[in-house]
Amino acid sequence: MKIAILDDYQDCVRRLPCYALLDGLDVKIFHNNARGLGQLAIRLAPFDALVLIRERTKLTRALLMRLPNLKLICQTGRIGPHIDLATASERGIRIVDGAGDPVAAAELTWGLILSASRKIPQYADLLKQGLWQTASINPAHNTLGRVLHGRTLGIWGYGRIGQLVARYATAFGMTVQVWGSEASRLRAQNDGLQAAVSREQFFAGADVLSLHLRLTEQTTHLVTADDLARMKPDALLVNTSRAELMAPGVLEQALRSGRPGNAAIDVFESEPVLPTDSVLQLENLFATPHIGFVEQDSYEQYFRPAFEAIAEFATQHAS
Repeated sequence: MKIAILDDYQDCVRRLPCYALLDGLDVKIFHNNARGLGQLAIRLAPFDALVLIRERTKLTRALLMRLPNLKLICQTGRIGPHIDLATASERGIRIVDGAGDPVAAAELTWGLILSASRKIPQYADLLKQGLWQTASINPAHNTLGRVLHGRTLGIWGYGRIGQLVARYATAFGMTVQVWGSEASRLRAQNDGLQAAVSREQFFAGADVLSLHLRLTEQTTHLVTADDLARMKPDALLVNTSRAELMAPGVLEQALRSGRPGNAAIDVFESEPVLPTDSVLQLENLFATPHIGFVEQDSYEQYFRPAFEAIAEFATQHAS
């Protein structure tokens, strides 16, 4: 039985304690992306089982139909739209998914909010260049950071991650306002938070606005240019969920026009993002390379169920 672990960018999976579950099995770990259907099909054709790191590789119908040996897909975290489930079922491919944990993503979200609000990365980078208390060499951007206390955090999506972020905000003395489904807003009110009276007021009133929605057919491109144009010139938009929640190109356009004035993101439409991507050139953008779930405890939680399923499957199908 041949097993492939895909897209382990940091070569860290084999160092996890749970990797011992695969001892004695034929395992190949790939550390880089294969781009294009043909390249992916050639790479993955020999394997009986695939272990996916979240949504880093998309298993489309066209790809699955070119993987004759594939019998098992183990998804770390929850299954998403990156796997063509109908084709997998048609092919008789078993899919095993796992559980996610909101803590790492929520903590990173708060780290982005705090870092961007106080301009911590800018000050730290320029300090190493000999510039004292300088946030930018461009006078227009060499402005002061600001505290979070007393300001309004807007949260769109009051699920497990959104609830944790709301608790962090309350501890920092922020007012929290929630937008989302009726059930989501009611749950927030029951927790003593405010529910926005309208989508328009939600965007217009936030000093910091954070997106915490799952990517579905209904939420794809949900955030529009009109939404962002309503935000304050000094507001901060944060997205650690999915880049596709926003219509293509609207974030870059909004940041160039100055509403909102700043953004902090951990997700991109095409990943890994190229350093030449125009959005990365914006000085009012703080970006991290999709590390919301990339953390030691989370990896162990994600990979242990996947490796247990692989070991069990290998035992059942041993010749």
